[in-house]
Amino acid sequence: MELLFIILALLVILVAVLAINTIKSIKSARKLTEFKPFYNDEEIMNYALRLQKMIKCKTVSVKDSYDDTEFAKLRDVMVELFPTVHKTAEKMTFGDDCWIYKIKGADETRNIMLMSHHDVVDVSGEWEHDGFSGEIADGKIWGRGTVDTKTPLFAEFSALEELLNEGYEPPCNIWIGSSHNEELGGDGIPTALKYFVENNIKFEVILDEGGALIEPPLGGMKADKCGMVAVHEKGRISLVCTATADNGHASLTAAAKATPVERMSAFINEITTNDIFIRRMNPQVEAMLKSLGPYCGFPMNMLFANLWLFGGIIKKVMPKINAQAGGLIGTTCTFNNIEGSTASKQCTAKAFVRPVDEKDFEEDLKMFKAVASKYAISVEMTEDSEYHGPADMTRPQFEYTMNCIGEIFPQYPASPFILPAGTDARTLTDVCECVLRFAPIKLSAQQLASVHAENENIDVDSVANCVAFYKHYIKNYK
Repeated sequence: MELLFIILALLVILVAVLAINTIKSIKSARKLTEFKPFYNDEEIMNYALRLQKMIKCKTVSVKDSYDDTEFAKLRDVMVELFPTVHKTAEKMTFGDDCWIYKIKGADETRNIMLMSHHDVVDVSGEWEHDGFSGEIADGKIWGRGTVDTKTPLFAEFSALEELLNEGYEPPCNIWIGSSHNEELGGDGIPTALKYFVENNIKFEVILDEGGALIEPPLGGMKADKCGMVAVHEKGRISLVCTATADNGHASLTAAAKATPVERMSAFINEITTNDIFIRRMNPQVEAMLKSLGPYCGFPMNMLFANLWLFGGIIKKVMPKINAQAGGLIGTTCTFNNIEGSTASKQCTAKAFVRPVDEKDFEEDLKMFKAVASKYAISVEMTEDSEYHGPADMTRPQFEYTMNCIGEIFPQYPASPFILPAGTDARTLTDVCECVLRFAPIKLSAQQLASVHAENENIDVDSVANCVAFYKHYIKNYK
């Protein structure tokens, strides 16, 4: 009986701890309040009409080719739209058309940078409105680049133009970076990086595209949008796997004595069906769940407020939800470019590996190679493989960015997350410990899906709100 009382007492204590942590989590979270417009209808339309001029420039980046015609048009438009910035800023160009603007601040040893690329992918498929018209209809502006990413670029320049015209004097150097070949993973920003490194230029914060005001990643939340700020991008590792007919000694296993194609097939099957990679609740995912938890209903708010107890269960469940969720807690691997035949003396396959954590990947790669050795398969990493570290979420610039989202968009929660896609900003982690990816544009599911697809568009009022965010961000940065 005494043991029973002890067990019951422990259960009561556990329930109390869970409840207290949940209540503390909810109370400490920012309260969602009503959004108040920053601009009237005339001002909102004026922003849209100005952005329209940028959308009409067909700045399509093409692999292994560069035609400056449309890019030159855009440069002329930028001078027309933002004369004060162009009179005030020092402008540098890297590569064919990567822009780096610098507005000197009171303390020239300090730097922050806003980024958005100005190249776009081409238009294809059936569009409701011409893809490069910038047509305004149904409360939206239509065209390639409205989401990805001429709207944020327009808003960054607009904010700086207006502040300079108001007599604003920045406390530190304000930079704007915009590449002409981001869509190709091009050399624009990497070339600018060399300049930063050579001149020992470090940034306190870099804010690029990647996140936005989108539908919440979790169901049952108390808001229809969430400000998702990417604090990390998964690595991009390419491994060339090769099986040959000349596989060595007689001591090899039966699996290694099979034909190259058979061995490669068995190897790929083992890697893809057995989860050999490390899975852990990394700091970025923990921060996301803790940020979103207070805005969820029961029991999700309790689970996320008590990751010390439920983190292990959540970690096991996430891969079962979907592949993207599973990819947040560890390395993923897909195979492509498989070449060989039953008559061939060689079979090759390329493994595209996406690690979250660099140290975990070192162990993942050892396991990958160990499985490969069972089938006498060699593994080589290609030179274009890359991994860049996450943002330091303890830095005040991260908290400042999250606070700015709350001040401009008080109706939406904000949360960090890991971005599975790629941005220019990933290459700049060597010169900035707080590289963040958030464009303050509100996107419906259709608008988010329109990136690189048909009918790309953005709400007209979202353009103005984007300007309001950057203006607030720059003006209040200390």
